[in-house]
Amino acid sequence: MPSAANKQNKTLRILGIETSCDETSVALLVLERGTRNMKRQSGHQTLHDTGYTIRVIKHLIATQIPIHARYGGVVPEVAARTHVAEVVSLLDKTLGQKSKVKSRKLETLNFKLGTWNSGSFEAIAVTQGPGLATALRVGINAAKTLAWTCDKPLIPVNHLEGHLASAWLVPANRERWEFPILFLLVSGGHTELVLMQDFGKYKVLGRTRDDAAGECFDKTAKLLGLPYPGGPHLSKLAVKGNPKAFDLPRPMLHDPSLDFSFSGLKTAVRQLIEQSTQNAKRKTNNQKLGTWNLKLGTVEDMCASIQAAIVDVLVAKTIKAALKVKPKAVAVVGGVSANPLLKSELRRALRKSCPGVTLLAPAKGLYTDNGAMIAAAGLWKFLGNRKQPRWQAMDAEPDLDL
Repeated sequence: MPSAANKQNKTLRILGIETSCDETSVALLVLERGTRNMKRQSGHQTLHDTGYTIRVIKHLIATQIPIHARYGGVVPEVAARTHVAEVVSLLDKTLGQKSKVKSRKLETLNFKLGTWNSGSFEAIAVTQGPGLATALRVGINAAKTLAWTCDKPLIPVNHLEGHLASAWLVPANRERWEFPILFLLVSGGHTELVLMQDFGKYKVLGRTRDDAAGECFDKTAKLLGLPYPGGPHLSKLAVKGNPKAFDLPRPMLHDPSLDFSFSGLKTAVRQLIEQSTQNAKRKTNNQKLGTWNLKLGTVEDMCASIQAAIVDVLVAKTIKAALKVKPKAVAVVGGVSANPLLKSELRRALRKSCPGVTLLAPAKGLYTDNGAMIAAAGLWKFLGNRKQPRWQAMDAEPDLDL
């Protein structure tokens, strides 16, 4: 790790690399401090002050959605092989240099000394976990190579902490960044309530016991025959539907804990669809019929009912947690935080039950997995003097927790 003096440079640039699942992303984040702050502050004291600016000067994402759509879900080995080519390409574009990799089809990274300009950044942040092991190792191997060839410190980042940092990247949010902050982290793989007491200091208050909220969106959408990934398509159709058309369960809504469960909701939707299909077969005597029966309710109504059930649970649990821990702000992050109904219902519930508590959210383009949030979380660790392992010993941790 660099010395304290190096950390006091007026400009600090962090390169972020994200390859945890099906999005390859590279970003370059810059922190600029004034002379006044440099003389009297360091570490997390700087992050608590407003006398600095944060700029994302490069932010590139290569999505694999078209590739995995043909399989109806993410195939880990396909994701990893695709990351290999994409991470090289994105590093080329971010650092302004041409790589010397002989073939985009290589299964391993083959960097050469001097490939990229080491003066473009002061440190490298890379996702260590959680995520798909083979996908994580592509980004980690790329970061290790850069750390070796450019002689820069390597910062392993928890993907979940990255999602928390995505809200911090919004300038207006940083002005209201006062601890404690209650986070609702909702994505395809995670649903958690996290209390952030300071930079790097977290307490998990509740989490899903089975399916994540994003996973429930995607899997119920797949049951309805919607394209992959189904969650955004379901939410779009839900706008046209009646959220009260189907009486769907709200799992664990009244449970005293702050945990979640969405597998029961998914099962209820599947049973309704199977019942509809069987009724339609009996009426038409067509054994090949296997589509949603519009006579029992439109797809739009089912989508609206599913979305309402998920949002009701997320909002109720978040408010219950807020009343318990009394945060200064509530933040919703992760891929599902892009859902307009979730944000509007959270704002409405906070105004009613927790007046004065602000709702924070990431900016457009930062909801899903991205390199900018990894760079931001890396910056937190870098300035916080958190002890880092030797990069040579770093490996993926697919089940990493906060």
